[in-house]
Amino acid sequence: MQDEQFKHWQVQTHFYPIAQEQDELIATINGQQTLVEPLVPFAQSQLSESSPKDFAYFTPQWVKMPDEKIAYVTASYHFGIWSLLPAIATIAICLITRSPLPALLAGIAVGTVMLSQNGLTGGVLIPALAQEGAVFLLILYLWLLGGLLGMWSKTGAAKAFADYMTKTFVKGPRSAKLVAWTLGIIFFQGGSMSTVLVGTTVRPLADKAKVSHEEMSYIVDSTASPIAALIAFNAWPAYIQALIFIPGVTFLATEADRISFFFSSIPFSFYAILAVVGTLLLSLNVTMFAGKRIRMAQQRALTTGELDAPGAKPLSTKSLQTVEIPAHYKAHHLEFVLPLIALVLTAVATFVLIGTPEVTWAFSAALLVSVVIALSKGMSFVEVFQGIGAGLKGMIIASVILILAVVIGGLSQQVGGGLYLISLLGESLPYWLLPATLQLLTMAIAFSTGTSWGTYAIAFPLAMPLAWAIAQSQGVTNPEVFMMICFATVLNGSVYGDQCSPISDTTILSSMTTGCDLMDHVKSQIFPASFAAILAGALWTLCALWLA
Repeated sequence: MQDEQFKHWQVQTHFYPIAQEQDELIATINGQQTLVEPLVPFAQSQLSESSPKDFAYFTPQWVKMPDEKIAYVTASYHFGIWSLLPAIATIAICLITRSPLPALLAGIAVGTVMLSQNGLTGGVLIPALAQEGAVFLLILYLWLLGGLLGMWSKTGAAKAFADYMTKTFVKGPRSAKLVAWTLGIIFFQGGSMSTVLVGTTVRPLADKAKVSHEEMSYIVDSTASPIAALIAFNAWPAYIQALIFIPGVTFLATEADRISFFFSSIPFSFYAILAVVGTLLLSLNVTMFAGKRIRMAQQRALTTGELDAPGAKPLSTKSLQTVEIPAHYKAHHLEFVLPLIALVLTAVATFVLIGTPEVTWAFSAALLVSVVIALSKGMSFVEVFQGIGAGLKGMIIASVILILAVVIGGLSQQVGGGLYLISLLGESLPYWLLPATLQLLTMAIAFSTGTSWGTYAIAFPLAMPLAWAIAQSQGVTNPEVFMMICFATVLNGSVYGDQCSPISDTTILSSMTTGCDLMDHVKSQIFPASFAAILAGALWTLCALWLA
């Protein structure tokens, strides 16, 4: 499989605005300042017709183009339809066995063979665990989140908070779900942070109000990334703007222009809007758009009190659900609230001061506040460490799944699944079909890789120039509006695929923090999410026909 004859190579040329700083050329790539060196003249570059096209030895180059622009040239490859094999194997086995661990290992093994890595353990798993992203996941979700959940369990803070909310605000399943939906809107940073924050906050009160875990995990998942795309005062615009520069397009010329373009495109984020509205309707017990599985889960919880389906295997273990409060300790609901306040304030402060929310700092602050409160109220160091230890043990399986999900996502990108799907397009496609086509492709890429931001890095540099070329060649009347529509389809299609993928970190975390079985969550949210995606696709097509 790894032989050159099976590989389909594609040269990618990305143009970047350059800033002159102290006689050095600086470009901003994916939000990072990068030194441009060495700068290769076009005639001597690998873009030149006289240059040998030995793609196996194609190295990235900064090229000075004939029109005086600066381009970053790379070569990537895919294995044709075989590029989708690792993701398809993982998802199929996960659906069949309802167990993500063997499915992820099988998908990783397939990708390892395709890339001819030196063994599954030494060639893939160990290097993946050594990466900064993997270490971040382990520190955040195994140690910090596990420790915090363990402390809330040991002190009884989560139960005290649930009791307080039940007496004050939550009078039944509907009000519990409305609290979850409202928190999802308030914590609009998106991604794993919002998922964890909302999930851990609403879990105790939702369980007390007898809300099924399928409903709660869907609400938490569907108000994370969708709301971040709509209330985009977060890291999303700064990251994405670096991926959508197109030479000669004036309304995308500068960073400020591209960020403004992002916000101008928000009214076209139909999937995100429909996803958020759909969860609001479910919170109000309007289930006509929620699908059969969620309706059955709701009825099961109301009639039997069972929050999980028969045979469910929730990711969070019973050690996090069992409260073993020391006899001398009296819990208070503020022991749950104050760590959350510390978490949010730290995240907001770091976002304001350094431009990105430091999630590990935020959860460290929350854990520290929880420990200090417990010690000040008479809990011993031994009891504190018992609580933290129980939390760590309760998070081991979920953390392993997260790490393996990151590995399989990286392998899917290496074998070129996204490039293969994008390569199926051509400029001969009718302009009005392009938005829906980009939506389907980005949905497939994000679903198979389990990442929306990774899909953005693949799709935006290819899709936006394609949209501009089609707009110019087919004489689109309002090319800027057409570009906004296409931009929204890539943004929203990636959110859908990430949200529904069983190997996505937000999907796993939504299941884990709400106590839901992973595949029950995936299967139950597929219908309402797909309903919203189909309706959004129709709206994008109509907008392309009428507004562009």
